[in-house]
Amino acid sequence: MPFSQNNILLFTVLTIGITFILSAVFNSILLKFSQTLGVRNQQANQKQIRWSPSARPSIGGISFFVIFLITFIILNFIDHLLPLNYSSLKIIGIFVVCTLAFLMGLADDAYNTQPLLKFIAQLICGLILYFTGTKINIFTVEAFNFGLTVFWVVGFMNSINMLDNMDAITTIVSIVILLFVIFLNINLNLILSPVPILSLGLLGALLGFLVYNWHPAKMFMGDTGSQFLGAFLSVVGIDYCWNSFTLVNNSWFSVNPVLQGFLSIALVFILPITDTITVSINRIKRGQSPFVGGKDHTTHHLFFKGLTEKELPSYFVE
Repeated sequence: MPFSQNNILLFTVLTIGITFILSAVFNSILLKFSQTLGVRNQQANQKQIRWSPSARPSIGGISFFVIFLITFIILNFIDHLLPLNYSSLKIIGIFVVCTLAFLMGLADDAYNTQPLLKFIAQLICGLILYFTGTKINIFTVEAFNFGLTVFWVVGFMNSINMLDNMDAITTIVSIVILLFVIFLNINLNLILSPVPILSLGLLGALLGFLVYNWHPAKMFMGDTGSQFLGAFLSVVGIDYCWNSFTLVNNSWFSVNPVLQGFLSIALVFILPITDTITVSINRIKRGQSPFVGGKDHTTHHLFFKGLTEKELPSYFVE
């Protein structure tokens, strides 16, 4: 048997280590040959409000997607050695959605696309995931599952995009979420499954990117990265939080699946969710669009309270 209990940890460490090195090297190459690639012209785009006073290349998301593709190759190699017994349609759906999110983010970084086009692309992502098997299953009425699945995917893609407002914040939050998924699956002996394996690769990609995204950042992930991360992490949320009652003998906690799903999501995704909700409510109260950037996020308020930009990422880890 190619994989046993004794070498699961070794596989985990090697996958993260290899993808970390690849990510760090790839981002270094991108940074060297991208003096203007992905850098927004703030004078030409008055609606785009960034915290950083200086422009940086928004290209980190490219490395996420490259590592994602490499991890897919690893996934298929493992499947040939040790059949993983997963739904091919579901994995194809995840691949298509992540690719669509990446391309939509790339277009937005390059051409500053209209919010409506981004919303349509996000809506398509939600529909694809639902109809390929990645869906929330907490209600007995399927229409409710459908509506919540699409709402979750669209909402979380926007949430991660909005959270990407200061150096390393979104990177750190995403790393913490992926660590939860990885430790959970190691504990349940389910790490050799498609989404956990992809999570290992993406964790390595984020750690490699963090080298260049820690304050003072040399590069940003851009919409290319935040839309891709939002799509993939929405899948993680569906499989390991919304549907957490299915993980162990149909009951992780002895509570109602609906309540359990909301509690799990609230615990694991608390920062992006609360930040999005509070920012959106405050902007609507002021008569502003919640989709136009501003310096009114949770991270900004913490900065105004005395935390430095260098201390903020560490604050969210602690």
